[in-house]
Amino acid sequence: MYPHLHGLKLSALLAICQAIDQALDLESALDGVLCILSEKLSMQRATVTLHDPETGQLSINASYGLTHEEKQRGVYRLDEGVTGRIFRTKEPYYVPDITKEPLFLDKTGSRKIRRGLISFLGVPILLHGESIGVLNVDRLFEDEVAFEEDIDFLKIVATLIGQFISLNEKILEREAVLKRENTSLKYQISKNNKGPYIVGQSSAMVEVQRQIEKVSPTRATVLLLGESGVGKTLIARIIHELSDRKGHPFIKINCASIPENLLESELFGYEKGAFTGATGSRSGRFEEADCGTIFLDEIGEFPMILQAKLLRVLQEKEFERLGSNRTRTINVRILAATNRDLGELVERNEFRLDLYYRLNIFPILVPPLRERKEDITGLLNHFLQKMSEDYGRQMFFTPAALDALIKYDWPGNVREMQNLIERLVIMSDSEYITLEFLKSYLAPGQSPVQNGISHDAQKNSDEPPHCTSLKEVERNEVVAALERSGWIQYKAADTLGLSARQMGYRVKRYGLESMIAEGRARLRRMKDGD
Repeated sequence: MYPHLHGLKLSALLAICQAIDQALDLESALDGVLCILSEKLSMQRATVTLHDPETGQLSINASYGLTHEEKQRGVYRLDEGVTGRIFRTKEPYYVPDITKEPLFLDKTGSRKIRRGLISFLGVPILLHGESIGVLNVDRLFEDEVAFEEDIDFLKIVATLIGQFISLNEKILEREAVLKRENTSLKYQISKNNKGPYIVGQSSAMVEVQRQIEKVSPTRATVLLLGESGVGKTLIARIIHELSDRKGHPFIKINCASIPENLLESELFGYEKGAFTGATGSRSGRFEEADCGTIFLDEIGEFPMILQAKLLRVLQEKEFERLGSNRTRTINVRILAATNRDLGELVERNEFRLDLYYRLNIFPILVPPLRERKEDITGLLNHFLQKMSEDYGRQMFFTPAALDALIKYDWPGNVREMQNLIERLVIMSDSEYITLEFLKSYLAPGQSPVQNGISHDAQKNSDEPPHCTSLKEVERNEVVAALERSGWIQYKAADTLGLSARQMGYRVKRYGLESMIAEGRARLRRMKDGD
């Protein structure tokens, strides 16, 4: 090796180590390395081509001396060209004259000028003995340097690149873990500071909470599904609070409450003279939500005539105000919610299929309260505590009233419960809410009697209250469900929103095996008597 070249390569190697050490991310590090190869050692059109596990192909990840279009063309199958051969064999490859090498494809199209003077060198990027990519460079014929020396040098560089890629992957994995932990911590802090949080420990709501914590730090569009009143607005607020958009606007729009002829101007704004009465310009809700989150509630009611414009905002983040030709761009995250079946609306041509797919990137299904009855007691206590703080009154349910509320189907879900508790606190003259007082406030057709409460329970509802533990309440609930279901465990489990395994655990816990056997025997005798 020529002494001056030896010094140049040592200098280049030191510069490469510094570039890798100081780089904050993979792309900038690789760009720095390739720039040094080109400027210090005249290794032109240097590229790092990495294996993409998702596509199974090799594609140029970093380059120096290629245009963006040339870089985009650099995609290879594992059995294609010189690059594919180097990756498969894990061995360097030298092409003295690219015009005489049939394996050399020049897919980037970057070597048309002076093509007859170019030689090519490539070495595999290895990690733990396996190929993860290829490092390629060009040389000119007249360079008086033995290709073996270049290849030995490039092997060292490829080793450094492989180690940095491995370190970068570990950092990204660690960052992902820290983001999840940070989101979970934010949620707990919000809960402790009386910020928005979910009340409910049922398996269904624990899963909803897990999905919220997973999607909140991302930019993904979220579609909240579930019946009216289950808490979709609360969940949208939580997602916003747990995201990096906290501190920026959270704008809520109910698509069903705004007339169709006003919705476009409400969302996208308008210019002076856009319509009769438009005496000035006004920004829309999307502009108000810039850098924050916009929540489109009742998206199933969104007019077909405006759906193309909403799709454009989702895809391109741009729109025009009503009466304007000026395109405006926004940075906004869109959350949507509906209690309707959007798939069915698509089939009836009442909702665009492409918009449905774009909204449905991360759906979260919130179950109705009747399917998670184990959450009812916790929610009742939560709202009683909230009303105590708002109205300065501490209220309690008698055992019969509590039993009725647990068995109640809650057609209006959590919203109905919150409104009911507030009415009861306002209207009740006593600190104890009895079943008799409760009956007139429940939804028509959903009285306690129709939900399985016996006449004796109603009769005793005004007796002085006594302490009833949650264990006793749960046991009574399980027994009542078994009785209604003909003492069939899986049917009773279904009415309580439990799995068969969870029901079996409760039967054993409360020693109900003999009661079930007696109940079934009694039903058989009644049937035989018929």
